[in-house]
Amino acid sequence: MTRVRMDLFASLDGYTPEPDAASPENPMGPDWGRLTAAWAGTRTFREKIFGDTSGAGTTGVDDAYGRAFFENIGAEIMGAGMFGFHSFPDDPEWKGWWGDRPPFGTPVYVLTHSADRPPIEMEGGTTFHFRDTTVEEVLAEATEAAAGKDVRIGGGYSTARDFLRAGLVDDLHLVVAPIFLGRGHRIFDDLAGFDSTYAVTSEVAESGVIHVTLTR
Repeated sequence: MTRVRMDLFASLDGYTPEPDAASPENPMGPDWGRLTAAWAGTRTFREKIFGDTSGAGTTGVDDAYGRAFFENIGAEIMGAGMFGFHSFPDDPEWKGWWGDRPPFGTPVYVLTHSADRPPIEMEGGTTFHFRDTTVEEVLAEATEAAAGKDVRIGGGYSTARDFLRAGLVDDLHLVVAPIFLGRGHRIFDDLAGFDSTYAVTSEVAESGVIHVTLTR
């Protein structure tokens, strides 16, 4: 049965970065590297995202969650910011931050108010579809496309909050980095008590990152 999954990154003080200084070289803003350093250092991340098959990278708890991140995904949903529309809103040739071979390998549904563009087929099996619709409607379409596999909600901040607020997430993996940002988006503001329907577990990795898992 299809489950709706989400992986989020947050600092100890509850922030996720606001990419106000995004660039092609640093698409998620200057704080993103600090927040995701342990994740990006894993063997799985280096292989799946950077194409590094040398075996370099960490192999402990962080890597175990990294492997799980890529398993059994049949479709992805993301917001316009995660695709990159906000930085290049008027470029009809813009194909996103993810390069010629994005790491998804599935249909990807991009929620945007600029949805009047055809799908973009990329190398490796990723096709970007653009939708101006509700989270419920895009999830129904993504679930059908996933064909029994899971649907991953890829973010960013506002898309993640919309799905959490609507109660549509079955499995939430929260990666809490051992840093204080002091700025950005407070991702769980106005979501008090949403965890009451989940079983909650946590595990501390060798890096000091806390992996909090909410499952229902």
